[in-house]
Order: sequence, then structure tokens, then C-alpha cells
Amino acid sequence: MSLPPPTGIYVPAVLFFNENEEFDIPAIKAHVLRLAKGGVTGIVVQGSNGEAQHLSHEERKQAIAITRQTLNENHFQNVIIIAGCGAPSARESKKLCADAKEAGAGYVLVLTPSIWPPQMTRDAILAFHRDVATHSSLPYLIYNFPTVTAGLDLDSDMIIELSTHPNIVGTKLSCGNIGKLHRITSAKPSSQFATLAGVSEILLQGLLSGSAGAIAALPNIVPKLHTKLYLLYLQGNLKEAMELQALLGQGDYATKKVGGIGAIKALVTKHWGYGGSTVRSPLQAATAQQLSGLHLDKLEQLIAMENALSL
Repeated sequence: MSLPPPTGIYVPAVLFFNENEEFDIPAIKAHVLRLAKGGVTGIVVQGSNGEAQHLSHEERKQAIAITRQTLNENHFQNVIIIAGCGAPSARESKKLCADAKEAGAGYVLVLTPSIWPPQMTRDAILAFHRDVATHSSLPYLIYNFPTVTAGLDLDSDMIIELSTHPNIVGTKLSCGNIGKLHRITSAKPSSQFATLAGVSEILLQGLLSGSAGAIAALPNIVPKLHTKLYLLYLQGNLKEAMELQALLGQGDYATKKVGGIGAIKALVTKHWGYGGSTVRSPLQAATAQQLSGLHLDKLEQLIAMENALSL
């Protein structure tokens, strides 16, 4: 029986490219190091925010290897790597899982295929995840993100049923459904099965409902603030934790409004001096109009708090 990842804050790291859309390796390393110094428990490589769908198999392996090397060289060996290994077919997902282990990942995170949504019946979804998990030599987390899987949304019954597989150890709920999260944690505590919120806007609500923490995009910008909220929760300081949660909820919403992945890259580049705003098509870089106004102000407030915070 495989063990779930430890509770905490996980971040699906954005991946930096140069103007020719090739890996900007110094920027990738700088970002990994800033996240680790920000106290995150783990880094998700080739997740949705890491533009996994735009990477070749060799690039996926390289991204994991660069991340592991950077962590090890800077004495962050305990920071976990979770590799996104979703693909249109079970065969390809199995290959990605094998590549992930070879490159240095500790866990895999797998999306439900969605090329043919009408054929993805309940039985087909269960069979896919069981098949790939059985063949994976790394512990396996289910990635539920209806926005990128043509609306396919695994319910709590399905996830609880899949949790009985000896190699399926957790799930990321980017659906943001706190009721679903609570139903799963009520059946499977985090010591047995890691149910992780997939968005920062329900980080504290998820923890109060028994989650194992979160895998969320906003820590790309403010990792220390997420670590602080998690520590406040562990200390029982719920009043201050809730005040911070309100700000992170505003920031999570603002990130989507200012341009998503492209905006995250632009803000990181602006405030920490590495990287650039290049994304691979069909994604678009955030525009000047997007990177202005009320939503940007919310993020700038969080960034100022992040920069003033010492862990």
C-alpha cells in the first residue's frame, strides 16, 4: 500500500520560456528556489500551470530533472515533486509515469482523458485510473479539473471508490467543490488519502474540513503567505488565518481576471527579476489592459505582504 504525500502547500510551478519558446533554465531554477525558500511542501511539475500540454515527452522529463537538481543543490531534498502525467490515452500516461520516476519525481498526478467525453462513462473513468495507477511505480493522485477536461467532473463516490486502489493515494480538486472535499475527507482521512484543494480560495475552508492542504496556482506569486496561513491553522489561530484567507481568496480570483498563466509569469518577472511573460500558443501573454486596475491592485497588495514576510 503506497503512502499519501504529507500535508501542506503544493504549487504547480509555471515554466519559463525564452522568446523562442525554449526553456529559460536559469529562470526555471530561480523560480523553483524561490518557491522552496517560501516554505512549500512540494512542487508540481508539468501541471496545467506548467503548460504540460505544450511540452514534448523529453521536455517533461527535463523539467522534472531541472527541478529535482535545483532542490537538491540548494539543500531542499525534502521538497516533494509531483509530476503531471495526464494524457489522452492510458498507454501514454503510463509512459509519462515511468518517465517521471526516472527524472526524479516522487508522485504522479493524472487527469481524466477528455478527447471523447461521451465515451468517458463512469466505468471508463474508473477503469482508466485503476489501469494507469496499477502500472505506475510512483504513488498516484487523481486530478479533477472539469475546466480542462471538457466538463468531466468526478464525484465524491467515484473518488472514494478509486481510493481503495493500493497505489491511489490522493486527489487534487480543482473543481473547488468544498462539499465534495468534505465528503471525501469524512470517508478517508489525510493520513490515508490526501484530498487537496485545487484553488487558494478554499485553502482554509478545506483544512477545516480535513484536507491535506492545497495544490494551487497563487503560491507561484506568494508562497510565503500560503505557508503562513497553513502555520496559523496548525497553531489554532483561526481568526488571523481567516483574515489572510480572505485576502488569498481575492488574489486567487484576481489572478484569473488579469490573465492567468501569462499574468503570473509577468508579475513574477516584474517583482523578482527573472523569467519573462512568454507562453506557448494558443495561450496568450497577459495584456497591459489586463495587468491594470482593481484586480491587479489586489495582487500588488499581496505581493507587498509577501515581500515583507519572514518565515
